[in-house]
Amino acid sequence: MPYKQLLEGQIEELRIRMYEIYNNNPTDKELVRISQELDDLLNKFRKHASYQNTSNY
Repeated sequence: MPYKQLLEGQIEELRIRMYEIYNNNPTDKELVRISQELDDLLNKFRKHASYQNTSNY
């Protein structure tokens, strides 16, 4: 599986998990950890996309 698709799948899974936890208990401390993990994945995705765009020149 290509790296981009792997990241997209992980991002979507965490996003859904974060919303489920928030809907059940908006003060759950797990939300901060998941949010940070999601931020990390989004940064990796942006970095990968940026690298792909610059390597096409």
